[in-house]
Order: sequence, then C-alpha cells, then structure tokens
Amino acid sequence: MKRLIISLSILGFTLFLIATAPILCDIQSNKSTIENLPILKGPYLGQPLPGKEPVIFAPGIVSRGMMTRDFSMTPDGHEIYYTVMVGQNTFYTIITTKYEKEKWTNPEVAAFASDPHYINIEPCVSPDGKQFFFVTNRPYPGETAKKERPHIWTMERTGDSWGEPKPIGSPINSEIAEYYPSLTNDKTIYFTIENKDQTNDIYRSRIINGEYSTPEKLPPQVNCGTTRFNAFVAPDESYLIVCVMGKKENIGAVDYYIVFRNKDDSWNPPVNMGNKINTSNGNGYTPYVTRDGKYFLFMSARVAENLFPSDEILNLNKIQELHNRAGNGNACLYWVDASFINDLKMISEKQLSNQP
Repeated sequence: MKRLIISLSILGFTLFLIATAPILCDIQSNKSTIENLPILKGPYLGQPLPGKEPVIFAPGIVSRGMMTRDFSMTPDGHEIYYTVMVGQNTFYTIITTKYEKEKWTNPEVAAFASDPHYINIEPCVSPDGKQFFFVTNRPYPGETAKKERPHIWTMERTGDSWGEPKPIGSPINSEIAEYYPSLTNDKTIYFTIENKDQTNDIYRSRIINGEYSTPEKLPPQVNCGTTRFNAFVAPDESYLIVCVMGKKENIGAVDYYIVFRNKDDSWNPPVNMGNKINTSNGNGYTPYVTRDGKYFLFMSARVAENLFPSDEILNLNKIQELHNRAGNGNACLYWVDASFINDLKMISEKQLSNQP
C-alpha cells in the first residue's frame, strides 16, 4: 500500500484508537458500538445541513478525532459508509451506520471489513445501489496469503444486505495496485492505478458486451500535476473531482481539482476548487458528491480555528480532549453546499475559451 504510506508521510499524521466517546469491541461477534450517542433521526444522521462554508460532518459521531476519510451512501440515503485509519498503517477499516426503524444505528465496523489483518478502505456504492465496491489486500478466493498490494473488490445487493465479496478481476485488477473506484450511471468505473515509480494516474473502463473493457488512461486535463489519485466521477459523467499534487496552483500539498467533461468526451482544463476546500494544512484525499448533487463531502486535515481557546491553560487533560476532537489536525470529513460547483463550471468554460 505504498501510495497511502507516502500520503501519510506528507501529512505527518500520528493516529491513535481514541475517540470522543468510548468504543466497545466484542471480538467474538466482530461487533463494535459507540456509547453515549444521542438518538439520531432524519437524513444525514440528522445533522444540520451545511451552507456555503465547509463544516465538519457529524462531529463526535462520524468525525471523532481519529483519521477519518472516504464516504459513500446508498441511493435512498439509508446506509452510510466511511473509513477510519488507526496508527501508522496499523489498520484501516470501513464503518457503517444505517437508518432503521426511523433512527440511525450506532456506527460499527462493516461485517465484510472486520478482519484487522487486511486493509479495507474506499467504499463506493454504485448509483443504482446494486453494487458495492471497496479496496482491500485480502487473499483472492482459494489463496491464503494476503496480497502485496490492494485491489478492487465488489459485492452484489441481496435484499437488505450485501453478498459475498469477490475481486473485480481483470482487466481492472492487475499485478499493480488499484484504488478508489467510482461509478457512473452506465457502470463505467473510474479508478486510480499506482505506477512503478509510485506516482498515480486515473483510468476508466467501460462495460462493452457485458464485460469491462481494457482500462484507458485519462488525458492530461485529468492526469495533471506530478501525481493524481482518488477521483470521484459524477454519475452522469459530466465532471470529475481529483486529488492532485505538484501543480503550481496548489494551495496545499494535495488539492482538490474539478475537471468538466463535454459531450464529445473531451475534458476542460482542471480548476482548483478554491481556498474554502483546499487549505495550506488541509491536504485532501477523498471527494464525494451526494447522488442528488446537493452536498460535497471531502477529507481535510485542517485544524479548526476554535480548537483551543486562547484564554485556556494547556494541561494533559486538555491535550487528551483535543486529541479526541474532530478538527485537531487528523483528517476528518467536511461537507458543504455543492452549488458552488456551478460557479466552477463557468470558470472552466472561461479558461477553455481563453486557450489558444
């Protein structure tokens, strides 16, 4: 998992399994629950909807002090999936919460991601809600040793649950690593491939005659900067949001860019998503737009302005409290009204018209 190791060294994170409320783990049943949470009702865990300024998503519930990233949900909005990362590459796992009996269940480790010996990250529910994709280094069926590098796996919807996980197979999976699946309405899959020099590129594969076609590398408008990874594609394929390093317009080490696609399958120049999304200390690795297009969720490692009031005296208890709080410099999930994407499209079209 070299790409993630590089990303962590850039951010300089130190992560611990401590959070806002106690986590109780039952090893035998592979269940984990969080104590002292309020009863949560309504869409998006009953959280106040965001406005024009990004705010932490579900503080103390989803964003809880440890490194939190990735986001996906079912089309009906009744299941949410995200990733937590513990320690310096100690383990990564997918957490889920569901809306049942008119309230949200306490977040717990997803049943398919409960083995701490394997990486389980980057959940993606297809736009039609019939498939679930994620990234793992678990052994392929019939094998015993975990994979040296992670690959994309998938599950089919069976009633109210997901079926048995299985690798997506070739031509998507190969001997090198693949990351961050994202699906369009017609089931075209966009994903990241890690190169031998540890840079990354965005590829896509369309379904032809019921099978995935040979992946094609996307053009320089998408694969910009010195490396790029973890792209979210709009279900109608009208735009793509990608994480980019090494571009002169960058505000931080890794910035979110949006690239709009035209009907002839050409791509406009990439547009930096601006200083509300990208900050000098807020490197971002995971973009997601809700299926209705209303909200943009993204990982950021920014430090909250009000994290520590200036009139308070620092002591060990306060340090522990800060460690357990979202916005402490460990990555967490933010969300914002996504209407600003229309403004970015106008900027993109203006840039295109100014090109020679």
